[in-house]
Parts: sequence; C-alpha cells; structure tokens
Amino acid sequence: MPAVRTKFWFEIALLGILALLWGSSYMFIKIAVADIPPITLIAVRVSIAAAFLLVVLYWQGVRLPDDWQTRRQLFVQAIFNSIGAWTILAWGQKYVDSGLASVLNSTSPVFVFFITLFVTRHEPVNLLRLGGALLGLVGVLLIVGVDALKGLGTQVAGQLAALTGALLYAVAAIYGRNFSHLPAASTSAGTMIWATICLVPLSLVVDKPWTLQPKFEAIAAALILAIFCTGGALLIYFRLIKTLGSMGTASQAYLRAGIGVALGMIFLGEQFTFMVAAGLAAAILGVVAINFPTRRK
Repeated sequence: MPAVRTKFWFEIALLGILALLWGSSYMFIKIAVADIPPITLIAVRVSIAAAFLLVVLYWQGVRLPDDWQTRRQLFVQAIFNSIGAWTILAWGQKYVDSGLASVLNSTSPVFVFFITLFVTRHEPVNLLRLGGALLGLVGVLLIVGVDALKGLGTQVAGQLAALTGALLYAVAAIYGRNFSHLPAASTSAGTMIWATICLVPLSLVVDKPWTLQPKFEAIAAALILAIFCTGGALLIYFRLIKTLGSMGTASQAYLRAGIGVALGMIFLGEQFTFMVAAGLAAAILGVVAINFPTRRK
C-alpha cells in the first residue's frame, strides 16, 4: 500500500540521519580524545546530552519513568549503549586507525542477527536479512578499503575494544525493546542520566579533569558530540527501535563508513572512487534488505 511504502521510506530516511550523526561521531571523538581522556570525554558527552534531553522532555511535556523496575532497565541500557560501548570505543580509537575502527565497529548488525537467530528470536530471521547483513559488511570493506585490514593484529587491544563496542551496541539494540511503551525522549533522557551518574564521579577520580587544558577544537568537538551526535541521535534511535526493530536499527552501522567518506570528501578533499561507489551501493542495499517489510502469517 502507498501509505505503508511512504512510512517505510520515511523510517529509512531517519535511519540515514542517525547514521550521519553517529558516523560523524568518529571524527569528533578522534579530535576530542587527543586532548581529553576517554572517560572524561564520554562523561562530558553524556552529561551535556542528559541536560539537553531534559529540556526536550520539558518542552514535550513528558515525564521520566517513576517506577524502579523501568529505572533499573534504563540503567542496564546505559551500560550497554553508552557507559560500556562509548567508553571502550573512545579508548580503542587511541590505538587503531579510524578506518579499521569503523570496519570492526560496524559489525553490530551481524551480532544482532546471530543473537536473534540463536538466542532471542524476537524478530523474523530469514535469508534476505542474512544476505543484507553480509552484503552490508562487504560494502563497508569496499568503502574503507581492504588496506584498512592490514593493521589487524598489530594493536590487538584497540581492535578488540572496537569489536566489543559493536557487540555492546547489538545487545543494546535488542534490550531497547523493553522501552517500546515509553516516549523516545523519556528513554533517551533516563539512559543519559544513569550514564552521567556513573561516569562523572569516575572521571573525577581517574582523570582529574580540572588539570586538563584541552584546545578549542577538542572542546567544540565534545560539545557537538554531546548535543547532536548523542542527544539528537538517541531521540531518533529509540524511535527506530519501535518502528524498524533492533536488527533494522543496528543496520545503520553499515552506513557510517559512507558518512566518513563523505566527510573526508567535504573537509579533506578526498576523491570519490569506483570502489567507494560500489561499497556505498552494497551498504545501502544491505540496509534495505535487512529492513524490508516481511509478511506475517
């Protein structure tokens, strides 16, 4: 039906915006982490995002959950989606190139697929989705370039951190189904508040941030990362968990490499090659295949 198709492509467009916001976060993390330690950077990211989302809550007239069961679930979501995944990824990017990090971190849809297939079975799993997951991964490799894999093994800890972040993203996408009854702003704000409660004290003890002297570029990157790549992105993320499901939402990971290439073309004068074009086409087809509506009996 036309209305169904329109809604489907609208959700795909939101998925592209989410990929843009989170894809650009690699660049901002790389800039900020040069002067700001990973724990403090993520503490700044989540605390500013929490303040931003509380303003959104007030503007929308929405309240935070007041029952402790939901609050505990939000705490678990914060561990998977931000306290764990973002911190370990920021640490890993200190030791691996951004290209290799983006390849390894973009594997979350594959993790979602196999967790769904063998453990949760909460969404339909078919050959089309499997093909989409694998095609998207091939697209990422073409976009970033096979040369990015040459560094495999030289910085094992950083590579394992990027993979662990992808696994945590996958678990977060699946666990996020628990909040389908809540407005996206409420879930986003609750998650960031828990992350702030955990990471700010840890930052004060470990990094002593009052002793840091970050450059303007690092501060600006951290602010953009917090407001747009976190606060704004989470509003879209938790909406898509409801509409596209965990596997569909995780598929935006394949588009992040394309976003990185586009940013490189705009800001660094990099060239658009045939392999990049082929990779983008494969990644987009993979995302569409994973999210293609399935008929239910």
